[in-house]
Amino acid sequence: MTTTNMKAFGSALALSTLLTACSAPEVDSPTAELPALGQPLSETMSASPRILISHQGGLITLDEKSGTILHQVDQPGFYRLAGAGDGRHIMVTNGNEFQVYDAAISEQPHGDHSHYYAGTPALTSASFTAAHAGHVVTHAGKTALFADGSGEVQTFDPMTLADAKPQAVKSSVGEAHHGVAVPLSDGSMLHTKGTEKERHTIVQIKDGKESAVTTDCPGVHGEATTMRDTVVFGCTNGPIIFRDGQFHKIPAAGYQRNGNLAGSPVSPIVLSDEKVDKDADAEHPTKVALIDSENSSYRSVELGSSYWFRSLARGPKGEALVLTYNGELNVIDQETGEVTKKIPAISAWEEKENWQEPGPILQVAGEKAYVTDAANKKLVVIDLVSGKVEKQIQLEVAPVEMSIATGKAPNLEEARAPHRH
Repeated sequence: MTTTNMKAFGSALALSTLLTACSAPEVDSPTAELPALGQPLSETMSASPRILISHQGGLITLDEKSGTILHQVDQPGFYRLAGAGDGRHIMVTNGNEFQVYDAAISEQPHGDHSHYYAGTPALTSASFTAAHAGHVVTHAGKTALFADGSGEVQTFDPMTLADAKPQAVKSSVGEAHHGVAVPLSDGSMLHTKGTEKERHTIVQIKDGKESAVTTDCPGVHGEATTMRDTVVFGCTNGPIIFRDGQFHKIPAAGYQRNGNLAGSPVSPIVLSDEKVDKDADAEHPTKVALIDSENSSYRSVELGSSYWFRSLARGPKGEALVLTYNGELNVIDQETGEVTKKIPAISAWEEKENWQEPGPILQVAGEKAYVTDAANKKLVVIDLVSGKVEKQIQLEVAPVEMSIATGKAPNLEEARAPHRH
């Protein structure tokens, strides 16, 4: 694995939330050496989630409980964010590298209770070089980084990030393309194959050989893992499911694109967008789909208002959650498709022509939903149990992407559960 020293980020920029008056946050200095992985944390009485937000001027990290900015990076750019897979670190996709951000928070189970640890968040000096860095996928205790510009995949154990940069296993999927790779619990890997002009193939690599393959997924884009090591991929002729070592197609009557999907470790059902107009320059659907990966069934759900690719999430019990243009958070019963709640979350909005511009984001951690209101520079926290807004945090930036670190590592046994919950 190649180690790339990150360039230092820019000078300090004074930011604060209007919710809480606080001392100046830690700021990465252009002259100071960025910290390496493995910084020690101190034990605390409790630890609230830390929220990393990218914006057009850099990055900020908030403490969820107080709204205080704990750390900031002043460097204009477009940064994509994804959890690294251990509950503590976040991958920051920046051009031709995946940079490692330490949210400096950890929850360690100990019998019938937990111990909590926290420190100062930091963008670390660790990174993974990747030509046109693309998708980050965490599953089965592994994290896979896909390089769209080379077709290279780097896979590592995210639980080793707390000590030092792990040694990633590198593999090639063939020609460069906008693709994705998914590690499975048996040590095999699913990945797409294609070119910059066309892609329709997904393969399983097991013990160095192709053990399963499908070519019936034109325009393959997006994936979601479910319980029982099952994976659903989006195509333009209906989704395809990898289950028990085989691919299972759910054919569509015509053009049907399910390119953005949200899975749950406690459910076999995947939430997806649903686009059916092949000729549309920018389709704004009002329907979503519920794809059952166990029985290969498909259900459309009409919401009455449109949404975009950052509008989909799953609740703690597998609820399907969708943030729509009217500013409501729709809670959908995954089994019946019934919209059981419509929670007023933010002001009405519409998708912009440029997807890289600030827009609303929906994320879930534990029993809370986190919704950004980019137009009004707010972060709204919703209690999914009560269905009510718990708090609003005023920001001085318009969020582009968001990732939440709780410090709690994923429960791998829960993800392998053999039955519906």
